[in-house]
Amino acid sequence: MINVAVVGYGNIGKASIEALSQCEDMKLAGVVSRSTPSIDGVKVVKDLSELESVDVAILCAPSRLVPDMAEIYLKSGIRTVDSFDIHSMIPEVRTRLDKIAKENHSAAIVSAGWDPGSDSVIRALLEAMMPKGITYTNFGPGMSMGHTVAVKAIEGVKDALSMTIPIGTGIHRRMVYIELNAGADFDTVSQKIKNDAYFIHDDTHVIEVPSVDALKDAGHGVNLTRKGVSGITQNQNAAFNMSINNPALTAQILVSSARAVMKQQAGCYTMIEIPPVDFLTGSIDELVARLV
Repeated sequence: MINVAVVGYGNIGKASIEALSQCEDMKLAGVVSRSTPSIDGVKVVKDLSELESVDVAILCAPSRLVPDMAEIYLKSGIRTVDSFDIHSMIPEVRTRLDKIAKENHSAAIVSAGWDPGSDSVIRALLEAMMPKGITYTNFGPGMSMGHTVAVKAIEGVKDALSMTIPIGTGIHRRMVYIELNAGADFDTVSQKIKNDAYFIHDDTHVIEVPSVDALKDAGHGVNLTRKGVSGITQNQNAAFNMSINNPALTAQILVSSARAVMKQQAGCYTMIEIPPVDFLTGSIDELVARLV
């Protein structure tokens, strides 16, 4: 059995516990949360050191907190998986954690969500099928958890919802709905949102609403398309679509990655570097017979 700790008890943390409850090869060692006093049937602690025999920590924290958090756990020999989603920073984070993991004979999988994550694997397969060509990733419409968390961290914001609206050819509009704290200036908050790294490259619209909770829906989706060349044959077209519950799918990928990280040599990996069978239960022979 793989002993797994869930660090954080937000939407993804809760969904991770649900996903772990369906695994025959893993068990929940406990939840690390400084703000959650108790969870029925689950050991809750304020620090991971209070749990015994943890093999893997699933980091269900805002992306900007993940690198420092992962470093602490890797230094103690505990393997980590996370859903770090700031695309431009992934190479830097991977390099940083790879060095730490190797020095401490541990392993990590970074950016193990659905994008980056499973969509990254699909993009890699599409490129193997059509080495020359263009891939477009069109998200939504749906709630972006990473973007929403980033807005909530901005001073003056009481609650927030960031919706991703696909325009096409990989271009998106961000519709950001906010509740403000008393005395907060809308124009100041709006400018901070638009200048944030999560939003600065997109067409972002900030709208003040009386109740963000009345707008929330965790549904999301993606459309991946590639048009390109196989060998010397042009006009090859492929598409991948899914419509999902965002926290549930992210959590499931994290739990599957917790299984995969136990099979890796010391170092830090993204999902495209790991054989797909490592995310699954069963012997190689069984998986080949069933999936090939």
